[in-house]
Amino acid sequence: MMKPIDFQTDPSKYRHWRVEYDGPVARLFMDVDETGGLFDGYELKLNSYDLGVDIELADVVQRMRFEHPEVKAVVLQSGKDNVFCAGANIRMLGSASHAHKVNFCKFTNETRNTFEAAGAESGQHYICAIKGACAGGGYELALACDHIILTDDGSSNVALPEVPLLAVLPGTGGLTRVTDKRKVRRDLADVFSSAEEGLKGKRALEWGFVDEIVVRPKFDEKVAACAANFVENSKRPSDAVGIKLTPLARTFGDDGSVTYSTIEVSIDRDAGTATIDIAAPTDSAPASLKALHAKGADTWMLRCARELDDAILHLRLNELEIGVLIFKTSGEADKLIAQEALLLENRDDWLANEILLYWKRVLKRVDVTSRSLVAIIEPGSCFAGTLAELAFAADRSYMADGDFEGDNRPPATLTLTDANFGPYPMSNDLTRLQTRFLGTPEQVEAAAGQKGVALEAEEADELGLVTFALDDIDWDDEIRVFLEERTSFSPDAMTALEANLRFAGPETMETRIFGRLTAWQNWIFQRPNAVGEAGALQRYGTGLRGEFDMRRV
Repeated sequence: MMKPIDFQTDPSKYRHWRVEYDGPVARLFMDVDETGGLFDGYELKLNSYDLGVDIELADVVQRMRFEHPEVKAVVLQSGKDNVFCAGANIRMLGSASHAHKVNFCKFTNETRNTFEAAGAESGQHYICAIKGACAGGGYELALACDHIILTDDGSSNVALPEVPLLAVLPGTGGLTRVTDKRKVRRDLADVFSSAEEGLKGKRALEWGFVDEIVVRPKFDEKVAACAANFVENSKRPSDAVGIKLTPLARTFGDDGSVTYSTIEVSIDRDAGTATIDIAAPTDSAPASLKALHAKGADTWMLRCARELDDAILHLRLNELEIGVLIFKTSGEADKLIAQEALLLENRDDWLANEILLYWKRVLKRVDVTSRSLVAIIEPGSCFAGTLAELAFAADRSYMADGDFEGDNRPPATLTLTDANFGPYPMSNDLTRLQTRFLGTPEQVEAAAGQKGVALEAEEADELGLVTFALDDIDWDDEIRVFLEERTSFSPDAMTALEANLRFAGPETMETRIFGRLTAWQNWIFQRPNAVGEAGALQRYGTGLRGEFDMRRV
């Protein structure tokens, strides 16, 4: 059995990245250990990467925001001579299972999005300083930064060679960022994406693929000046003191269960389901911002977000045959709402803001997870505010109506707060309620009128906030039938159905990446032209070109 992939790490364990801090500027060096692959069978040559490299990178970005709030500019550069990054490791892609390839691409996309979000939302901007070859996923790393500086030395280049070399697409939003973010003309993007050698110097600048080109003798000076400019224009506080992201408290059971301090994940392998049960806070909210900072990573809102994030990633990569995720909650809504309110009322404080932004990212990760999502709102539940977003993220929600015989817990309620009306937009830039009521926006206004009210099933149903409200006579049977039916359907069909239905409304760069790109890359990764015995991905490096079935599909 393959060893489970662990998404938790810390700087003491890094093998592929190092960071140098200098006041408001951090230098992030990509220096991949060739022998440090997540699996056997390949070497990470030329700063190529696999999921393990990206797990470390995601940790770097997260810690930068919480542990080093004084940083306003991050310079991303290579720790090796004459190569920036060769992209995702081809041997790894060629040998990986289809599910791993697709989940790898999804995680790398989510990580790249955090670069952009750090600049746009937190004033922590990323600058990519390229010396040497920058190809494929390496250029996609650069594209996620706010500014790209390329050495003009006749050899350094940027390239997206996946189509001509591997018969696949750039898997981490490269094509989308070229056209949507950098606004490159599509005919020039077509030329660029069809050329193995990519672009160098002046043409890369003229066509819009980089922001600056600089000769080698002046390169470091130009990069430093660029970082200084971002520092000067950042609104991030200069005197902020970070908090330590302490290790998560986790226990793995022999049955596949995972126990955290706020979350219990239980697995029913026969049913093909995992239940994620979140316990609301039992203690009072910090009395002040000073108390919030003192509590740091132990404050419930941050602790729960980190644990939910880890649980979702664990289920995605390590429990591939679990097709349905069931969200349940328990506890006192008032205590959760008080914890949340402290953050919402103090968004001008860097830490309060970062915790809310982290919840935004975690909820987006839930949205794009390829599992059926169902919320079970039963007696004693705590689907309020931030946790109510999980009910709105679900493909279906079932709410218990009234008292249940033999159950002394209070009747199920659902409580809306300010958190449901703005702080946590989806990838389409709409809230989950706006997406839910896309054709009837007046229902969002009606729901807003009930903020702070503990809505019981009949009221929640009338407002359109749940899929079904069921009494205790129908409760067990209806949910059992739904789960049995859901897990009997084709997982491929379910993934496609859910991804199509979750992102109604306007298309954004993110929805294009997670919708269109993921769908096409998923398909291409199964085609013999790429992954067949004579496919380009399998033959890469052998000296033989791929053999293609030339019929268009």
